[in-house]
Amino acid sequence: MPPVGDSAKRNLRLRLKRSNPTPLPNSQETLTIGDMPTDDLPESVHVTTDEQLRAVSNLTRHRIMAVLRFEPATITQIAERMGLAKGSSSYHVRLLERAGLVKVVRTRKVRGVTERYYAMAARSIVLPDPGEGGRDALMRHAVADLEASPADGERHVRMAHLRLTDEQFAELGARLDALADEYRELSDPSLPDTSLVFALFHPASHQQPKGGSK
Repeated sequence: MPPVGDSAKRNLRLRLKRSNPTPLPNSQETLTIGDMPTDDLPESVHVTTDEQLRAVSNLTRHRIMAVLRFEPATITQIAERMGLAKGSSSYHVRLLERAGLVKVVRTRKVRGVTERYYAMAARSIVLPDPGEGGRDALMRHAVADLEASPADGERHVRMAHLRLTDEQFAELGARLDALADEYRELSDPSLPDTSLVFALFHPASHQQPKGGSK
């Protein structure tokens, strides 16, 4: 997906918001963003290494990061929230931690066992442009989430073919970004998850060959 304006990166926009989320499963206490030190939390983490790219390219790990958007969680809580085996949850979280995308923000002792609470390592994750012919991990994950969403649930999906000047293209991209930012600020972690995905791009040219059928 080509960049909009001067930006050569795409923002996964996993923003943290101080709020009171719905308690996660198997939790004797709820750890909210307001309970953890976020003043020194980086604004963003830029995905640059092969290890980080492999981490974000996996759909399960993408969904784990979505779980950690608003509240930290333990391996067990993540597993129960996602319907994963605890071992699988641990494996994926460890890969995300090693890639620097999530981190331990608190530990506590429970019956002699140390529980670790994980959260996003930054307020947003910035993905590199996949480049010409590259696979766009963000859009592939979005399509997978859309196809897995309840068939009887309300959703709005639309595709529009436009012809715009460079200025109009940049303006539309900026307006879409601003709209997403506006509603992210209104986001309440106690409410059901909602995904907003948009792609503004110039498709590959498919010119009619000379002498071809009309």
